[in-house]
Amino acid sequence: MKQIVSAILAIPLLISTFQAGAQNKKAYSFDNLPVIAKTFFKKDTINILKYGAKNDGITLNTKSINQAITDCNKRGGGVVVIPEGLWLTGPIELKSNVNLHLKKNALLQFTKDMDQYPLVEGNWEGLPQMRNQSPIWASNQQNIAITGYGIVDGGGEAWRMVKKDKLTESQWKSLLASGGVVGEDNKSWYPSAKSMKGAKMKNAGVITKDKDAAFYAEIKDFLRPNLLVLNRCKRVLLEGVTFQNSPAWNLHPLMSEDITIRNVYAKNPWYAQNGDGLDIESCKNVLVEGSTFDVGDDGICIKSGRDAEGRKRAMPTENVVIRHSTVYHAHGGFVIGSEMSGGAKNIFISDCTFIGTDIGLRFKTTRGRGGVVENIYARNINMKDIPGEAILFDMYYAAVDPVPLTGEKRETPKVELLPVTEETPVFRKFYISNVVCDGAAKAVFIRGLPEMSISDIFLDNLTIKAKEGLDIQEAKNISLSNVHLDIKNAKPLIYIQNGSSVTLSNISYTNAELLFRINGAKNSNIKLTGTATSKAAVKTEFGHGAQADVLEIK
Repeated sequence: MKQIVSAILAIPLLISTFQAGAQNKKAYSFDNLPVIAKTFFKKDTINILKYGAKNDGITLNTKSINQAITDCNKRGGGVVVIPEGLWLTGPIELKSNVNLHLKKNALLQFTKDMDQYPLVEGNWEGLPQMRNQSPIWASNQQNIAITGYGIVDGGGEAWRMVKKDKLTESQWKSLLASGGVVGEDNKSWYPSAKSMKGAKMKNAGVITKDKDAAFYAEIKDFLRPNLLVLNRCKRVLLEGVTFQNSPAWNLHPLMSEDITIRNVYAKNPWYAQNGDGLDIESCKNVLVEGSTFDVGDDGICIKSGRDAEGRKRAMPTENVVIRHSTVYHAHGGFVIGSEMSGGAKNIFISDCTFIGTDIGLRFKTTRGRGGVVENIYARNINMKDIPGEAILFDMYYAAVDPVPLTGEKRETPKVELLPVTEETPVFRKFYISNVVCDGAAKAVFIRGLPEMSISDIFLDNLTIKAKEGLDIQEAKNISLSNVHLDIKNAKPLIYIQNGSSVTLSNISYTNAELLFRINGAKNSNIKLTGTATSKAAVKTEFGHGAQADVLEIK
């Protein structure tokens, strides 16, 4: 068998420009991209058949697979082969210098018997929590891989709660007939009473001194594991394999370094609660390329811990390259947050397509997180059929699905000025260019906090067809240049609330009943150039303390 090698990246210099306010164009580049350390494995091959594994879909092969991995590790490493067939198993532990290789037509099926997954101290949504053991996991290992052509199935339907409003009537009836428990509101289904009991608690899995083993045992089914967790590992390769049907998140590298994820397919039902595709948390030096995501929550997501625990960890996710990948259904195509309290920086995403994701580029946080997100670069992004915003920056994330379900009512966040503390998040230095979106609810939404404006956002060369145009709130040093908007409801085309140093250059549009609506007493230095204002029925409207002299049109 040929050696499996993850090549060191050799990425050419790519240069683009943005107009920064009224100043000269600001040059930036995709240079200095991270070099990802390669994995390397001995040719030695171990077949799990030699350890008594059976592909009958009935025999539990947990011991056979884990023993093969252990022996391979003890021999100095190599390749452990999963042949074709359906292999039922419990949790699998990856170990250093071992490449777990799935042959074509190999299905690694994780058992739905929850007793096979012991409770362990883990991490969930950025906090230390008690969880069921992940189906595939590794901790403090080096030079590990999962490669090949097969499928890894997490048996997620045995774990996940399901919302009635996300199913058809026949699907809901079929789910009820399968067993489980229905919530008091008759709108949620749980696989067991333990699952429902945990769901009613706040932070049920968070580890505290007052919780003993008996407490966690009573809500065990609620503490869903992520399908794959790699904790504090170095030199990791995931290549060619399909990872699907995860109990919670699908792929979760945590506090790890030098990760290559190439040509994988992460798949979940669209209604899968917390069914993220890829969550890169507090990791350094990551490449994701040629991969496909079709999931129930965020597609490709950057995280770094939550609130005080994330700030205490102080491990930003940094030096990440994401390219040539596709996201179908997801809450967001590419996402940062909301658990980003350790920060995120030096993230490069290019040449990706989002089709049907609730939001395209999604950057979210909220008060209490803290953390600094900066130096984020995106270019050559195509989008189609986006139910929400094509590009969104929101510092009022409310932990709900981005697109409300039918009949769901939501209130606009209360605007109030609070003191700046370590809990105040910072979003700055975003550079986004060459975006085409065919269909969205809103083109661009930028919303900061009164005490901490989003700042230094440079958007260039956008073509977006949407129902609504540009919405900019509590933001400073914002530049949009060479933007074409095909807006159905341009009333207004551009809304600005408390914006400072907002520069709009070469904005073209099909029509607008109202070009500008500007609200708020803190607006200043708003400039529009190179734009045909005569195409708008009404040019400007000012309110809530905004003065006409804050806007300059040339």
